[in-house]
Amino acid sequence: MSESIMNEKIKNFFKILCQTEWNATVSGIIVALLSILIMAWWRPWGAVGAVRNWGEWILYGIGIFSHKPGGVLFSSGSVIGVGFLAGAFVSACLGNDFSFKFPPPWELVKAVIAGILMGIGAAFAGGCNVGGMYNAIGNLAANGFTMWLGLVIGVILGLKYIYWEMEHITWGTSGGKNIDFPYALKIILGIAAFAAVIWGGYHYAGMNDAYKASLSGILLISAGLGYTMQRGRWCMVQAFREPHMTGDCTLAKSVALSILIVAIGCAVLKYAVPQRGSAVAVQSVLMDAVGDLDPEEIKDPDLADTVEDVVDASEQAVVVARRVLDPVNYVRGTFGWGGVLGGFLFGLGAMFAGGCGTGTLWRVGEGQIKLWLVVPFFGISNAIMVHWFKAIHMEGVGPTHVGSKLGKHIYLPDVLGYGGTIALIVFAMVAWYIIVDWNEESNKLIVEM
Repeated sequence: MSESIMNEKIKNFFKILCQTEWNATVSGIIVALLSILIMAWWRPWGAVGAVRNWGEWILYGIGIFSHKPGGVLFSSGSVIGVGFLAGAFVSACLGNDFSFKFPPPWELVKAVIAGILMGIGAAFAGGCNVGGMYNAIGNLAANGFTMWLGLVIGVILGLKYIYWEMEHITWGTSGGKNIDFPYALKIILGIAAFAAVIWGGYHYAGMNDAYKASLSGILLISAGLGYTMQRGRWCMVQAFREPHMTGDCTLAKSVALSILIVAIGCAVLKYAVPQRGSAVAVQSVLMDAVGDLDPEEIKDPDLADTVEDVVDASEQAVVVARRVLDPVNYVRGTFGWGGVLGGFLFGLGAMFAGGCGTGTLWRVGEGQIKLWLVVPFFGISNAIMVHWFKAIHMEGVGPTHVGSKLGKHIYLPDVLGYGGTIALIVFAMVAWYIIVDWNEESNKLIVEM
């Protein structure tokens, strides 16, 4: 009897972990926590870095680019993409979601257009919906807000186009098919992919090169992100689309909460504090120990220095204030027209694609052929645009993008302080939450067909 109960509990656990669609709010919180974790490990995550690397390899392979790109398995951005895809594939296989889903011909045409628009938009905005908006706001960067505005406009226009397409486009809108596989085979594939990710993490960790060894955490954490987003069907473009299409604000609320959590975590990682054991800490201990003593009464028998001399020396020590994460991370010189235009083009492209940057990747992991076509055109167009922008110094030069033609480089704590920045982000996310919640009942923001 006890064995049957245990078997039932194991089955229920597997069902919750691998088969049931996860709650959107829970998924958003997990995405936020993993986003903070990968920042603490090394760097923020994103989607366009991987896609661009893959596009650069295509361009290099056909002879357009002469410079050999970073290795697919050793470029940190690409490793994030590989891990993300692997995690999404594991989730899709174990959840019985994986199959080859072939769309109608017209959707393939849209996939090409979508990829090009998303690649160009990400170049202007300094990242896709993750690097340019989600992690940009989360990394306390002003440019995240300009892409946010552009995304809203692009998604609304894209929604209007979809309504127009439904009435006027007839060619190539039918004929899609699905090639499925036995669930037992999917389980085997999922377990094999999971084992490959674990092996990859151990393989990286065992390398002598510190950079390559650090890719172990990048791979594993990004796999967790891919698994979570596929399991929760967590797509940011839906957070912008659904409030204006159906009125559903579930994902919009989830994304708002997720951004807020990332921002708080990032503020902790980017805020400069004295490192434990540093000169500051040593000085504090010395001052506490001798504060009530007369320096003339106590001498160090070995060094023959008075306590006062020791205190003076400690005060002259170098003060080491450490940050876990460099403030410049994901702060781009696109706070201006570049961010808005980039967000607009990316949002429009995402509506054509049916998924944002990360939404595209986890849908690739579950076998959606349309998104398989989006990715190379996304990568190629972004690689070309970024290469051109660098050549003409479109975003300026240096880590702070001095002389950017796309907008300003603004790290919000430099302007508002950390408290003011968090207050601004809290206000923005709460306002978004309330507006979409109000719209869910009033339908005032619904775009009519």
